[in-house]
Amino acid sequence: AIKWMSSLEAKLEDAKDKKPTAEKLERLRREKINRFRNQHRINIQGTDLPDPIATFEQLQKEYQVHPKIMENIQAAGFHVPTAIQMQAIPVMLHGRELLASAPTGSGKTLAFCIPLLTHLKQPRNKGFRALIISPTRELASQTHRELVKLAEGTGFRIHMIHKAAEAAKKFGPKSSQKF
Repeated sequence: AIKWMSSLEAKLEDAKDKKPTAEKLERLRREKINRFRNQHRINIQGTDLPDPIATFEQLQKEYQVHPKIMENIQAAGFHVPTAIQMQAIPVMLHGRELLASAPTGSGKTLAFCIPLLTHLKQPRNKGFRALIISPTRELASQTHRELVKLAEGTGFRIHMIHKAAEAAKKFGPKSSQKF
């Protein structure tokens, strides 16, 4: 089919196409984000989802992650986030619930530790403020070790409790009522 129009109509048509509308810009942005997710094999479901991050530096710029935590991330040798970290960290920093699945060694521990420390903001003398429950002692040890490295110099106290009797000795006999 051929569309016939005058030269004036053609100029108006061209001018209309060149001015990007807000919805066109939003559609282009969504397409770019979807390409990024596909490229990194990130599958996500839900509504009103935050955009993934491509670098750890974005955490400080967009989410005001504590500078010392950012320093500790760099010192630990993490330069580029893994796929799970790219999407899980922004989701949790937005206060959303998350169920994530990724292979062993993919960076899941760091993916939930960064938002945890960021939400706590700063240390307070108010007892236990966060609790991580692990199915095995080995996983608890790994999580503890990573959190200690990540929180170094921030003032957070990280503890691992694996026996109630030891916890009572360490935190006092009335710790169960206090916390």
